[in-house]
Amino acid sequence: MARPSVALERREQIIEATMTTIAEHGIRGATLDRIADAVGMSRGHVRHFVGNRDRLLLDTAVSVFADDSGEVGSIIPGDVADLAGALDYLFGPEFNSPDRENAVVLGLVELSRSSPAIAEVLKTAYTATRLQLAQLVSMKHPDASTNACATVAYGILTSALGSVFLGDFDADPSRMEHSRAAVEALLGTL
Repeated sequence: MARPSVALERREQIIEATMTTIAEHGIRGATLDRIADAVGMSRGHVRHFVGNRDRLLLDTAVSVFADDSGEVGSIIPGDVADLAGALDYLFGPEFNSPDRENAVVLGLVELSRSSPAIAEVLKTAYTATRLQLAQLVSMKHPDASTNACATVAYGILTSALGSVFLGDFDADPSRMEHSRAAVEALLGTL
C-alpha cells in the first residue's frame, strides 16, 4: 500500500489549522501567519503547500462542503434517505451546535460577499441541499406540486440555517424544537 504523499498530509493539516484559526479569530483574523503558527510551520511552507490565502480559503470551503465523493454537494449526510432523517439532522444537536464548523461556515458566508469563488462553493452546496430537500418532500408528499415542494424546501433550509445562526448567541434550549415545529407546520400545508 502506498503511503500518502507528504504534500497531501501537509495540505490536510493546513486546512485543519485554517478552520481552527477561523473559528478562533474570524475570517478576517485568519491570516497566513496565524494559520502557520497553528499548524507549526513557517508562512513560506504554508504557501508552498497551499498557495496564497485566497487559494487556501477556497480549498477550506471545498473541504467543509465536500460530500463523500470529495465534490461539493448537499450539507445533508449521504446516509440520509428520507425527509424525517433530513429533518432530524437539520434540527438536531449535531447540526445546531455552535461548534468550530459552524463558525467556519459563518466566516465563509461573510467572505462570500467579496469572493465569487467562495460564493460559488456555498451556492453549490446550498442549492444541492435545497434540491435534495425538494425531492425528499416530494417523496413524502407525492400529490404536492413541484412548486409547492420547492417552496417548502426553501422554508426548511432557511429555518434550519436561521436556527444555526441563532445558536451562536441564543442559548434557548427550545430553539431547535420551535424551528422544527415551524417546519412541521409548513409541511402540514401540503
